[in-house]
Amino acid sequence: MPNQFTETTVEDAALEIFEGLRYTILHGPTIAPGEMFAERANYSDVVLVERLRKALKDINSKIPVEAIEEAIRKVLHPDSPSLIENNRRFHRFLTDGISVEYRGDGRIVHDQVRLFDFDKPEKNDWVAANQFTIIENRSNRRPDIIVFVNGIPLAVIELKNLADENTTVRDAFKQFQTYQRDIPSLFPYNEVLMISDGLEARIGTLTSGWERFMPWRTVEGEDIAPKGSLEMEVLLKGVFDKRRFLDIVRNFIVFEDDGRSLNKKVAGYHQFHAVNKAVECTLTAASPEGNRRVGVVWHTQGSGKSLTMAFYAGKIIQQSGMTNPTLIVLTDRNDLDDQLFGTFASCQDLLRQTPEQAESREDLRDRLQRSSGGVIFTTIQKFLPERNSDRNPLLSDRHNVVVIADEAHRSQYGFIEGFARHMRDALPRAAFIGFTATPLESGDRSTPAVFGDYIDVYDIQRAVEDGATVRIYYEGRLAKLELKEEERPKIDPEFEEITEGEEVTIKEKLKTKWARMEAMVGTEHRLGLIAQDIVNHFERRLDAMDGKAMIVCMSRRICVDLYDAIKKLRPQWHNEDDDKGAIKNHHDRLCRRRSRMATSHTEQAAPGSVGQAIQG
Repeated sequence: MPNQFTETTVEDAALEIFEGLRYTILHGPTIAPGEMFAERANYSDVVLVERLRKALKDINSKIPVEAIEEAIRKVLHPDSPSLIENNRRFHRFLTDGISVEYRGDGRIVHDQVRLFDFDKPEKNDWVAANQFTIIENRSNRRPDIIVFVNGIPLAVIELKNLADENTTVRDAFKQFQTYQRDIPSLFPYNEVLMISDGLEARIGTLTSGWERFMPWRTVEGEDIAPKGSLEMEVLLKGVFDKRRFLDIVRNFIVFEDDGRSLNKKVAGYHQFHAVNKAVECTLTAASPEGNRRVGVVWHTQGSGKSLTMAFYAGKIIQQSGMTNPTLIVLTDRNDLDDQLFGTFASCQDLLRQTPEQAESREDLRDRLQRSSGGVIFTTIQKFLPERNSDRNPLLSDRHNVVVIADEAHRSQYGFIEGFARHMRDALPRAAFIGFTATPLESGDRSTPAVFGDYIDVYDIQRAVEDGATVRIYYEGRLAKLELKEEERPKIDPEFEEITEGEEVTIKEKLKTKWARMEAMVGTEHRLGLIAQDIVNHFERRLDAMDGKAMIVCMSRRICVDLYDAIKKLRPQWHNEDDDKGAIKNHHDRLCRRRSRMATSHTEQAAPGSVGQAIQG
């Protein structure tokens, strides 16, 4: 029997889902140039202009026609030779509207033409068109499905046949690379790309590599579709529901600009739903009747927690119920403050303002003397009172202050030392939300007391299933501590809590206990044994496969001593040149100030890293 399952079967199934979502379904050849129901003049046209014109007039009914036409001209004529820059320009039109001016009541009026009605999704024009032929520079291409909202092609979907053993969803991904090369005029307007074979489905953006095309495993955010289910149906219903889609393109797309490259990212399903839950919890907690405890978002390492925090900040800022809030982003270490600040600073379009970084206690207090607005980064130590006082002065009694704490579970926040009380003294009406990459311990009562209960959980199992992080395999290896009998009782039973606070600037109370344990762990003899074991183990692995290794140490001092021990065993691995050699020592800027460590640092190292990378 001939195989009846074709790419057309997948396409028809997708269009049926769009129809169920109350989209208008159009067949590309029917609306092609020259046809009775043509909706464009040329095959090079990618915007359905009449639909755009009608939608803009309906949405912006008080703006004159000539201003509407000016906005349409700006949409149709990108002004940069760079595709991604044009894409960012359009995205700003989408989120902020298009600036126009016109004469009214005898004066020049400056106004914004809105491209979409975000509050009333049904007021927009929703179309899913299949087999939409585009001819550009003699290239003739026909994407499987294009999603038009108000005549603008916001999403492109490429489908493959599951039954064809010669094609996969990765071939659909490669097809997008061909489209960007051959019909680039389609993509200044693109917000998301989707690929599927009917079973497997992934979503990404113009700049997403293959590994960043991710599944979408829930529709409403409550039930997670099991691995192996019909991913295409879940993604289409989960993403292209009209209200959710407008929410995604408005609040969950970011252009990370590090000054060298522009990278466009769309939130994963776990980020999208966690942020929306967190926003609802914030509005409740910050209300006059609220308890000021928003809750804790636990998203495992590698799942994009920093970006989730940025999405949350960008959306809570826009909530009318928060009346232009002030956000205080709190970390427990200077290096983490710098890292997180860097993420937020590269997402300024999302925040609609430039984040600030408090340099001192006095600077923090000055920055908080404002009536509204602001995204302020600081470390928790800046909330400690002056030496001659046991209480913090009042910094703000506004209800629309939100404290966003990174790694909210950690003992560095020192609840037993009174940090939480000092913050409450300074910000008595602020709402507190925590983000963490590790679960709260069962006996941890302090963290929920300050932040509240879990808002959302995305654990390592789901992250591995989704491909957000790799599966971890480990082999236990033991390097015993050689302690004299009289030294053993000196080891503090709270060592895990103590060492977790090692990076805190204000740590005098921990110094003695830390130094004692650090000295025992980092003896020359013990590090020599560990170095020999690492070298032997790594070289045996290289006999079987290529790879790299990373070593994480208890302290910066041990980090450098272990590096020296490995260098002594394999001097050929070391090279002073950053671009040469097989082993490099990465440590943060604090280490760079120390002359001993300066001989082995890497200028391009990520801040806060305390390990070495051995490359095979």
